Amino acid sequence: MKIFIDTANLDEIRRAAEMGVLDGVTTNPSLVAKEKCNFKERVIEICNIVDGPVSAEVVAVDTAGILSEGREIAGWHKNIVVKVPLIDDGIKAIVQFTKEGIRTNCTLCFSAVQAYIAAKAGATYISPFAGRLDDIGHDGLEIIGQIRQIYDNYGYETEILAASLRHPKHVLEALMIGADVATIPGSIISMLTKHPLTDKGLASFLADWEKVKDLV
Repeated sequence: MKIFIDTANLDEIRRAAEMGVLDGVTTNPSLVAKEKCNFKERVIEICNIVDGPVSAEVVAVDTAGILSEGREIAGWHKNIVVKVPLIDDGIKAIVQFTKEGIRTNCTLCFSAVQAYIAAKAGATYISPFAGRLDDIGHDGLEIIGQIRQIYDNYGYETEILAASLRHPKHVLEALMIGADVATIPGSIISMLTKHPLTDKGLASFLADWEKVKDLV
């Protein structure tokens, strides 16, 4: 499973990239607004840090507007994936983008049948929002399993990009289910290497080394 970082913060992206396990980046209008930066400049800066897919979202909600914005955004850098909302006009746009060879990330997916439609349209990625489903009392990871089965049953090549993951257990479950990608905040990426027994064991090893290092 590939790891994308979900942020528009350059420092967070650099820290994750330095670990050597980062495969891409996802952004959205809320993340860009949080950084108070120019959208185009920030997306290009991100593309220059990470040599992998970088999802940048359109804000139009009509097919013509999505196509116009998406084509412009896709032209900024070869790594850009155009992020399109899972609405009727978005699906129409994805069909056309696919014909033009423009990669897409179909976002705001909350059901397996939505993901089925996105795959039929030719979306490169589908982004089911697991954490937001959990927030309203649903099993957010269940949808990822359903999508995995549908795509495997019918041979769809759309990659499942598990989004809105809130903690390492979400990441583990996405791995076990067979998601192709997990997009997660930098704070969660850092947590993936943490365990109290690792810290305890390291402290013990170092303490024991202090007792014998002069004998070596």
